[in-house]
Amino acid sequence: MVRPRLLLTQVRHTRTAPVRDDFTYAGCAWLVEPSTSHEMPWWQRPFVTFGVADHLGDPRACWHDNVVRFAETQGLDLDGCRVLALTGARSLGHAFDPLTIYWCWDRDDALVAVIAEVRNTYGERHAYLVRPDSRGRASAEKALYVSPFNDVSGHYAMSVPPPTAAGVDIRITLHRDGHPPFVTSWRGRPARPRDAPRVLLRLPLAPHVVTLRIRLRGVRLWLRRVPVQPRPAHHRQEAV
Repeated sequence: MVRPRLLLTQVRHTRTAPVRDDFTYAGCAWLVEPSTSHEMPWWQRPFVTFGVADHLGDPRACWHDNVVRFAETQGLDLDGCRVLALTGARSLGHAFDPLTIYWCWDRDDALVAVIAEVRNTYGERHAYLVRPDSRGRASAEKALYVSPFNDVSGHYAMSVPPPTAAGVDIRITLHRDGHPPFVTSWRGRPARPRDAPRVLLRLPLAPHVVTLRIRLRGVRLWLRRVPVQPRPAHHRQEAV
Protein backbone atom coordinates (compact mmCIF):
# COMPACT_ATOMS: atom_id res chain seq x y z
CA MET A 1 0.00 0.00 0.00
CA VAL A 2 1.22 3.48 -0.90
CA ARG A 3 -0.19 6.06 1.50
CA PRO A 4 -1.73 9.19 -0.06
CA ARG A 5 0.58 12.21 0.00
CA LEU A 6 -0.74 15.59 1.12
CA LEU A 7 0.16 18.73 -0.82
CA LEU A 8 -0.35 22.33 0.21
CA THR A 9 -1.64 24.09 -2.88
CA GLN A 10 -2.21 27.48 -4.45
CA VAL A 11 -4.92 27.85 -7.08
CA ARG A 12 -5.02 30.94 -9.28
CA HIS A 13 -7.67 32.08 -11.78
CA THR A 14 -7.00 34.94 -14.17
CA ARG A 15 -9.78 36.54 -16.23
CA THR A 16 -9.05 39.73 -18.16
CA ALA A 17 -12.36 40.37 -19.98
CA PRO A 18 -15.07 41.59 -19.93
CA VAL A 19 -13.79 42.56 -16.46
CA ARG A 20 -10.46 41.82 -14.85
CA ASP A 21 -10.71 39.22 -12.11
CA ASP A 22 -7.49 37.72 -10.79
CA PHE A 23 -7.48 35.81 -7.52
CA THR A 24 -5.48 33.17 -5.68
CA TYR A 25 -6.48 30.92 -2.82
CA ALA A 26 -4.71 28.36 -0.67
CA GLY A 27 -5.91 24.80 -0.34
CA CYS A 28 -4.77 21.21 -0.12
CA ALA A 29 -4.78 18.19 -2.42
CA TRP A 30 -3.63 14.59 -2.41
CA LEU A 31 -1.52 12.39 -4.64
CA VAL A 32 -3.29 9.04 -4.57
CA GLU A 33 -2.79 5.71 -6.34
CA PRO A 34 -6.35 4.59 -7.24
CA SER A 35 -5.27 0.94 -7.24
CA THR A 36 -4.34 0.86 -3.53
CA SER A 37 -6.17 0.95 -0.22
CA HIS A 38 -6.46 4.40 1.34
CA GLU A 39 -6.75 3.75 5.07
CA MET A 40 -5.83 6.98 6.83
CA PRO A 41 -4.65 7.55 10.42
CA TRP A 42 -7.60 7.55 12.83
CA TRP A 43 -7.49 11.29 13.44
CA GLN A 44 -7.77 12.04 9.71
CA ARG A 45 -10.60 9.65 8.85
CA PRO A 46 -13.51 12.08 9.44
CA PHE A 47 -11.78 14.60 7.16
CA VAL A 48 -10.01 12.47 4.54
CA THR A 49 -11.68 9.68 2.59
CA PHE A 50 -11.45 8.82 -1.10
CA GLY A 51 -14.71 7.53 -2.50
CA VAL A 52 -15.09 5.79 -5.84
CA ALA A 53 -18.49 7.47 -6.24
CA ASP A 54 -16.78 10.89 -6.14
CA HIS A 55 -15.05 10.18 -9.45
CA LEU A 56 -15.69 8.81 -12.91
CA GLY A 57 -17.11 5.37 -13.54
CA ASP A 58 -19.14 2.77 -11.67
CA PRO A 59 -19.39 3.64 -7.94
CA ARG A 60 -19.55 -0.09 -7.14
CA ALA A 61 -16.29 -0.88 -8.92
CA CYS A 62 -12.62 -0.26 -8.15
CA TRP A 63 -11.43 3.30 -8.77
CA HIS A 64 -8.42 2.13 -10.78
CA ASP A 65 -10.60 -0.18 -12.89
CA ASN A 66 -12.89 2.74 -13.66
CA VAL A 67 -9.94 4.75 -14.98
CA VAL A 68 -8.87 1.80 -17.13
CA ARG A 69 -12.41 1.35 -18.43
CA PHE A 70 -12.68 5.02 -19.42
CA ALA A 71 -9.34 4.86 -21.22
CA GLU A 72 -10.65 1.86 -23.19
CA THR A 73 -13.53 3.98 -24.48
CA GLN A 74 -10.89 6.41 -25.78
CA GLY A 75 -8.92 3.68 -27.55
CA LEU A 76 -6.17 3.29 -24.94
CA ASP A 77 -5.32 0.07 -23.10
CA LEU A 78 -4.13 0.81 -19.55
CA ASP A 79 -4.39 -2.73 -18.25
CA GLY A 80 -1.46 -3.35 -15.91
CA CYS A 81 -0.41 0.31 -16.01
CA ARG A 82 0.31 2.55 -13.05
CA VAL A 83 -2.03 5.47 -12.39
CA LEU A 84 -1.48 8.39 -10.02
CA ALA A 85 -4.26 10.88 -9.23
CA LEU A 86 -4.09 14.46 -7.99
CA THR A 87 -7.39 15.14 -6.25
CA GLY A 88 -9.21 16.39 -3.20
CA ALA A 89 -10.73 14.25 -0.46
CA ARG A 90 -14.21 13.84 0.97
CA SER A 91 -14.48 15.62 4.32
CA LEU A 92 -17.35 15.49 6.81
CA GLY A 93 -19.58 13.88 4.21
CA HIS A 94 -18.90 16.35 1.40
CA ALA A 95 -16.72 16.03 -1.71
CA PHE A 96 -16.25 18.43 -4.59
CA ASP A 97 -13.32 18.21 -6.97
CA PRO A 98 -13.48 20.74 -9.82
CA LEU A 99 -10.47 19.00 -11.34
CA THR A 100 -8.81 15.62 -10.84
CA ILE A 101 -5.69 14.80 -12.85
CA TYR A 102 -4.64 11.21 -13.59
CA TRP A 103 -1.14 10.44 -14.87
CA CYS A 104 -0.93 7.03 -16.58
CA TRP A 105 2.35 5.16 -17.09
CA ASP A 106 2.82 1.96 -19.08
CA ARG A 107 4.73 -1.10 -17.90
CA ASP A 108 8.00 0.45 -19.14
CA ASP A 109 7.36 3.50 -16.91
CA ALA A 110 6.67 5.77 -19.88
CA LEU A 111 3.92 8.35 -19.51
CA VAL A 112 1.28 7.39 -22.08
CA ALA A 113 -1.66 9.62 -21.16
CA VAL A 114 -3.13 12.15 -18.78
CA ILE A 115 -6.83 12.25 -17.93
CA ALA A 116 -8.32 15.53 -16.75
CA GLU A 117 -11.63 14.84 -14.98
CA VAL A 118 -13.65 18.06 -14.70
CA ARG A 119 -16.73 18.52 -12.54
CA ASN A 120 -19.08 21.50 -12.43
CA THR A 121 -21.46 22.73 -9.75
CA TYR A 122 -24.47 21.41 -11.70
CA GLY A 123 -23.64 17.77 -11.02
CA GLU A 124 -22.09 17.16 -14.44
CA ARG A 125 -18.72 15.58 -15.19
CA HIS A 126 -16.48 15.25 -18.23
CA ALA A 127 -13.11 13.57 -18.70
CA TYR A 128 -10.50 14.59 -21.26
CA LEU A 129 -7.86 12.03 -22.23
CA VAL A 130 -4.77 13.67 -23.72
CA ARG A 131 -1.32 12.47 -24.72
CA PRO A 132 1.19 15.12 -23.56
CA ASP A 133 4.47 15.76 -25.32
CA SER A 134 7.85 15.49 -23.61
CA ARG A 135 7.26 18.84 -21.86
CA GLY A 136 3.88 17.76 -20.50
CA ARG A 137 1.87 19.88 -22.93
CA ALA A 138 -1.37 18.87 -24.62
CA SER A 139 -4.66 20.31 -25.84
CA ALA A 140 -8.34 19.34 -25.89
CA GLU A 141 -11.55 20.82 -27.23
CA LYS A 142 -13.78 22.13 -24.46
CA ALA A 143 -16.88 19.97 -23.96
CA LEU A 144 -18.31 20.80 -20.51
CA TYR A 145 -20.04 23.95 -19.27
CA VAL A 146 -18.00 24.85 -16.19
CA SER A 147 -18.42 28.55 -15.48
CA PRO A 148 -21.73 30.32 -16.17
CA PHE A 149 -19.66 33.15 -17.62
CA ASN A 150 -17.95 31.03 -20.31
CA ASP A 151 -19.76 29.09 -23.02
CA VAL A 152 -18.63 25.69 -24.27
CA SER A 153 -16.62 26.97 -27.23
CA GLY A 154 -12.84 26.94 -27.50
CA HIS A 155 -10.06 24.61 -26.49
CA TYR A 156 -7.83 24.01 -23.50
CA ALA A 157 -4.05 24.28 -23.68
CA MET A 158 -2.77 22.10 -20.86
CA SER A 159 0.55 21.91 -19.09
CA VAL A 160 0.35 18.75 -17.00
CA PRO A 161 3.87 17.47 -16.25
CA PRO A 162 4.05 14.54 -13.81
CA PRO A 163 4.61 15.27 -10.12
CA THR A 164 8.17 15.58 -8.87
CA ALA A 165 9.69 15.51 -5.40
CA ALA A 166 9.06 19.28 -5.33
CA GLY A 167 5.33 18.87 -5.98
CA VAL A 168 3.02 19.64 -8.89
CA ASP A 169 2.65 22.51 -11.36
CA ILE A 170 -0.51 22.40 -13.47
CA ARG A 171 -1.61 25.12 -15.87
CA ILE A 172 -4.76 25.06 -18.02
CA THR A 173 -5.62 27.91 -20.38
CA LEU A 174 -8.95 28.29 -22.15
CA HIS A 175 -8.65 29.83 -25.61
CA ARG A 176 -11.77 31.11 -27.41
CA ASP A 177 -12.04 33.04 -30.66
CA GLY A 178 -12.49 36.74 -29.99
CA HIS A 179 -11.72 36.42 -26.27
CA PRO A 180 -8.52 36.77 -24.24
CA PRO A 181 -7.26 33.58 -22.54
CA PHE A 182 -8.74 32.46 -19.25
CA VAL A 183 -5.93 30.94 -17.17
CA THR A 184 -6.03 28.54 -14.24
CA SER A 185 -2.94 27.29 -12.41
CA TRP A 186 -2.73 24.66 -9.67
CA ARG A 187 0.56 24.40 -7.84
CA GLY A 188 1.40 22.37 -4.77
CA ARG A 189 4.28 21.18 -2.62
CA PRO A 190 4.47 18.30 -0.15
CA ALA A 191 3.31 19.12 3.37
CA ARG A 192 6.05 18.97 6.02
CA PRO A 193 5.81 18.46 9.78
CA ARG A 194 6.25 22.18 10.40
CA ASP A 195 3.17 22.79 8.21
CA ALA A 196 0.91 21.20 10.82
CA PRO A 197 -0.90 24.48 11.71
CA ARG A 198 -1.71 25.13 8.03
CA VAL A 199 -2.88 21.55 7.56
CA LEU A 200 -5.19 21.78 10.56
CA LEU A 201 -6.69 24.98 9.16
CA ARG A 202 -7.15 23.78 5.58
CA LEU A 203 -7.92 20.08 5.82
CA PRO A 204 -11.18 19.68 7.79
CA LEU A 205 -13.41 21.81 5.55
CA ALA A 206 -11.40 21.80 2.30
CA PRO A 207 -14.19 20.69 -0.12
CA HIS A 208 -16.76 22.87 1.65
CA VAL A 209 -14.52 25.92 1.24
CA VAL A 210 -13.92 25.18 -2.46
CA THR A 211 -17.66 24.99 -3.11
CA LEU A 212 -18.30 28.21 -1.19
CA ARG A 213 -15.54 30.09 -2.99
CA ILE A 214 -16.88 29.10 -6.40
CA ARG A 215 -20.37 30.31 -5.58
CA LEU A 216 -19.22 33.56 -3.98
CA ARG A 217 -16.98 34.28 -6.96
CA GLY A 218 -19.90 33.71 -9.28
CA VAL A 219 -22.06 36.15 -7.33
CA ARG A 220 -19.31 38.74 -7.45
CA LEU A 221 -18.95 38.46 -11.23
CA TRP A 222 -22.73 38.60 -11.66
CA LEU A 223 -22.87 41.80 -9.59
CA ARG A 224 -20.22 43.23 -11.88
CA ARG A 225 -22.61 42.54 -14.79
CA VAL A 226 -20.53 39.85 -16.49
CA PRO A 227 -22.96 38.22 -18.97
CA VAL A 228 -24.26 34.78 -18.03
CA GLN A 229 -24.04 32.20 -20.81
CA PRO A 230 -26.86 29.66 -21.29
CA ARG A 231 -26.03 26.13 -20.16
CA PRO A 232 -26.43 23.52 -22.91
CA ALA A 233 -27.40 19.91 -22.28
CA HIS A 234 -24.36 17.77 -21.55
CA HIS A 235 -24.36 14.25 -22.91
CA ARG A 236 -22.79 11.90 -20.43
CA GLN A 237 -19.71 10.10 -21.66
CA GLU A 238 -19.47 6.35 -21.68
CA ALA A 239 -17.76 5.12 -18.48
CA VAL A 240 -18.01 8.60 -16.92
